[in-house]
Amino acid sequence: MKTLLVTLLFATSTMATAQTAPPLAEWRGISLSGAEWGDKRLPGIPGKDFQYPSVQSTAYYQAKGMNLMRLAFRWERLQPRLMGQFDAAELARLREFVDGTTARGLTVLLDPHNYAAYFDGMSEQRIGTPGVPIAAFADFWRRLAEVFKDNPRVQFGLVNEPHSLPTETWADAAQAAIDAIRGTGATQLITLPGNGYTGAWSWTESKWYGTANAEVMGRVHDPAGHLLIEVHQYFDKDGSGTKPECVSPTIGAERLERFTRWAREHGVRALLGELGGGNTATCAQAVQSALAHVQANRDVWAGWLWWAGGPNWGDYFMSLEPGADGRDKPQMAWLETFLPVKQK
Repeated sequence: MKTLLVTLLFATSTMATAQTAPPLAEWRGISLSGAEWGDKRLPGIPGKDFQYPSVQSTAYYQAKGMNLMRLAFRWERLQPRLMGQFDAAELARLREFVDGTTARGLTVLLDPHNYAAYFDGMSEQRIGTPGVPIAAFADFWRRLAEVFKDNPRVQFGLVNEPHSLPTETWADAAQAAIDAIRGTGATQLITLPGNGYTGAWSWTESKWYGTANAEVMGRVHDPAGHLLIEVHQYFDKDGSGTKPECVSPTIGAERLERFTRWAREHGVRALLGELGGGNTATCAQAVQSALAHVQANRDVWAGWLWWAGGPNWGDYFMSLEPGADGRDKPQMAWLETFLPVKQK
């Protein structure tokens, strides 16, 4: 009887804990970097100028409860000539990672890490200019969607952090790419970044990147209704993510609040596609503040991705990639509250 009573009390306590724990975000993951490196040494030498993460390396993140891997790569390596065929060797490298990772049960968000530009061997040309017409961007996405349209665990991130072009031009390019993707019959999720490095904190107003995203990006639509706005947010003084210090313990939620209101008012949902911070007590609180905001506003926020993981980061202050000893980086502990509890 005593044993039964203890068992019942333990079960009741466990159920109460499960009932009071806030539901997790649908998507929880990391941006994996490395395949986009060597952007001025194209096509470059694999393993020297750039390196894809291994499929096996994703097991670490999957064991932590992450379910989404955002894979950065370069448009120019995959399509060396605009409107031309994909490079067979680069496509094979991309497919090896994507096919292997999705076979593990993870989802991969494709991330052409190009900032809405294409390097022609001499200079970067922005999408929407004579050197890189919008039709070329749409062609790239048509071809890429054709490759992966039958894999339901693949998502399409249009491009990383557009900047240095009119917001209206970027919106037109994004719409053309979405239409091209859907024209292949692909139905997977698409993520849509805004202009000006797609900062959440600058979404509703801008004095430096042109018309505010809030005034323009709402006109971009997905005929399949399977679209998330992708924003990025860091918590250092200028929001660039280049410095290890964070402004305050509450800056995480504070820099997301205006975007959250805008998204709710416009009936759109979002992905926090990049966040991170240096190993400080203030950054720990700032990051957890942001993730708590995402989790508390799940009508708007579909999930989050840490920046970054992947090979060859060394001592980069935001890398979560475990070292040779397999030990967690300090910031991994910050994320545990927002990842599934593993049953023993």
